Amino acid sequence: MPKTEYKKGDKKLLRAWAFYDWANSVYALVISTAIFPLYFGTLFEDSLYVEVFGVNYKNTALIQHLTSLVFLCLAIMIPILSGIADYLKNKVSFLKFFCYLGSVSCIGLYFFTIENIYLGLFFYFFALFSFWASLVFYNSYLPEIAFPDQQDKASAQGFSYGYIGSVLLLLINLLMVLYPSTFGFQDTIEPMKISFVMVGLWWAGFSQYTFYYLPKNQIQLRNKNILKKSVLFGGFSELNAVWKMINKQKPIKKFLIAFFVFSCALQTIILIATYFGEQEIIWREGEKQTGLIISMLLIQLIAIIGAILTAKFSEKFGNIQTLIFLNIFWFFLCLGGYFIKFSHEFYIIAALVGLVMGGIQALSRSTYSKLIPETKNTCSYFSFYQMCMIISISLGTFMSGIVDQFTGSLRNSIIVFAVIFIFGAILLKDIKMKKL
Repeated sequence: MPKTEYKKGDKKLLRAWAFYDWANSVYALVISTAIFPLYFGTLFEDSLYVEVFGVNYKNTALIQHLTSLVFLCLAIMIPILSGIADYLKNKVSFLKFFCYLGSVSCIGLYFFTIENIYLGLFFYFFALFSFWASLVFYNSYLPEIAFPDQQDKASAQGFSYGYIGSVLLLLINLLMVLYPSTFGFQDTIEPMKISFVMVGLWWAGFSQYTFYYLPKNQIQLRNKNILKKSVLFGGFSELNAVWKMINKQKPIKKFLIAFFVFSCALQTIILIATYFGEQEIIWREGEKQTGLIISMLLIQLIAIIGAILTAKFSEKFGNIQTLIFLNIFWFFLCLGGYFIKFSHEFYIIAALVGLVMGGIQALSRSTYSKLIPETKNTCSYFSFYQMCMIISISLGTFMSGIVDQFTGSLRNSIIVFAVIFIFGAILLKDIKMKKL
């Protein structure tokens, strides 16, 4: 029996699209934010430095510079891949490929040890690469499946699903880590490694619901010339055409510049938050491991509320004004974060971060979706959106890694990011949204 094709705006289709956030956000929370930073820290209990690639690296500087390399590679590859996907009209296949590659790489992190440092870094590289590459194709579906007046809510719904799903798995992993003997483990290291395997299986498994309902645009075989053209050339042609259109549309261009600036700070802070807490905060005896995971849980749970509230604020005050307010809020958070030293202060900052973290991400995505024109080449448009974020993360983690390597502290990066958020707010103020 053929599958029912759901029309644009259908609530079931929107739920299925948003559910991919439920599937893949476990990587962002369990691996990028919570469990992996803790596991990574345990590998360096004897010394914070390791000889890698001929450099005596501080552990957090190493992971930040590897992250920079991942995003540099993404910046090169994503425009090509997204252009090809639009050209061949098969972006769901790309979404599936990176989902499965990411899933396998997460499972491979089980083997990450100091002795297997290069193998571990290899799996870390491809897990991170696949997560972000898949988001290009996932995000590009939003204007295809939702009408403009649905996009803020659908985007926020996706982030909310992601927070709920990732928190659910993290709670299970937290119980495994805190009570290893109850689950048949001898120590806390093994349950951390098993958590990586669970993330891989969760990501691939729950994505099937999204894959089933997303529209599948097949190659139009009636175009006899399509097989004679270079697919790679077709990808560049699509991107070149979109770039020319973006250059003529000042609101989109201005938004991408502002988005690039504040994402440089935002995404880097999200990536290094746990490493910051692990090294820079004074914890009570036996509190660190539990406290860091609780802090990350606090961020995720409050972020659900934050994403919903931000969508409501944008309805009342407008997308741009809300984004400006969020950037200013982040500025003050950075100032506060620079001065904190003790665990109770870290909990407070974590709660405030959660309040604005989900909101600014969801609203940025839906704002861009509203700004782009009606087009079938949404993947190419969203590749520029993703490119801005990707390059900004590469720059942000590189800068933070340099500061960390030479000063021996992540704390000094925070003031730089505070200034960046102010620039983001200034760049946003002249953008005019089109009327729906």
